[in-house]
Amino acid sequence: MIDSFYTRWKIESEESGDWIIIDSDVMMKPGLKFAIAGGIIIAVIIISLTTHYDIRSVNSENTSSDVLRIGYFANINHIQAVIGIGNGDFQNGLGDVKVQSQVFDAGPSAIEALIANRIDVAYVGPNPAINGYLKSDGQALRIISGASSGGVVFVIRNDSGITNVHDFADKKFASPQLGNTQDVALRSYILKNGYKTTENGGNVTIIPAKTADIVTMMSKKDIDGAWVPEPWGTILAKQANGKIFLDERDLWPNGEFTTALIVARTDYLNSHPDVIQKFLEAHVKETIWINNNKDESIKIFNDQIQKLTGKTIPNDVISEALSRMEVTYNPVKSSIDKSANDAYSLGFLGDEKPDLSNIFDLTILNKVLQEQNLTTIP
Repeated sequence: MIDSFYTRWKIESEESGDWIIIDSDVMMKPGLKFAIAGGIIIAVIIISLTTHYDIRSVNSENTSSDVLRIGYFANINHIQAVIGIGNGDFQNGLGDVKVQSQVFDAGPSAIEALIANRIDVAYVGPNPAINGYLKSDGQALRIISGASSGGVVFVIRNDSGITNVHDFADKKFASPQLGNTQDVALRSYILKNGYKTTENGGNVTIIPAKTADIVTMMSKKDIDGAWVPEPWGTILAKQANGKIFLDERDLWPNGEFTTALIVARTDYLNSHPDVIQKFLEAHVKETIWINNNKDESIKIFNDQIQKLTGKTIPNDVISEALSRMEVTYNPVKSSIDKSANDAYSLGFLGDEKPDLSNIFDLTILNKVLQEQNLTTIP
């Protein structure tokens, strides 16, 4: 039986940005029109397209060097922001610049706030960042740092009958959202192992569902497995008769791929590079401290999560989840390109291959790293 904590805890992954929210006349290729998503997906896309990423709403005159407005999530892969904002480390690092923060529960809403000049920087997943960049014709934002790498797993039920990749036929798997990073990774993995999904004439079913619902589905044996971010992988293994079938790090060079990063509004970045530098100095310092003080970090993180949500996560869940992810300032640039290319190959990005050539601006981050005698990022 699932502990009541897991049925109540609603950690919304910042990976909720949907690859298919790109343009009003570009949805997805015909083969990817999923019957199971139906009208719900269409409605969500229409709403998103009419409310998100309006570059015209940016007003650079409202930016201020006296304030830095930071958006983030109460998630483990935003641990630097959760701790740094919560205990005042970021404010101490910014000095006379006042730190204002806003907690989000979805990537698109954070990007909308960024572009609408309601926040200046944000911790988000790669998909919302890419969507905001593409929707604004590459003008609205820049990726200025990484935040986390790894922390995504493919979990299967112990009694699913799956022992290797040859056992996927007629199985049902879940992902957190149609077209998000984990969904794209799962579909690519299925294809590379010789299978097709049911909507493409194959025998593998993929069901998009909220991560909290995936725990219930796994427990009820409605699905055979799920491709999920942490801490949900750990929760499924501990509470839903699951086991780790694959750690996604095993599919990437050096086991590195971005799961969270920092974006800045382009006009704020250009107008106030000194503030961004102070912020990145605080971010890098927090990153290093967390990596050197894992036990204390878990405690402080949980304290701050309780303040933000009224709930805590069991320490053993946080500890195990952190063991499969890296807290970092490296945005792992190559993984952004590969994720976008995989999504394009699956038909989620329309007919034109995305151009992300100017999405990164790591100039200030590298200046910070150089001043601290740390390795810079090419």
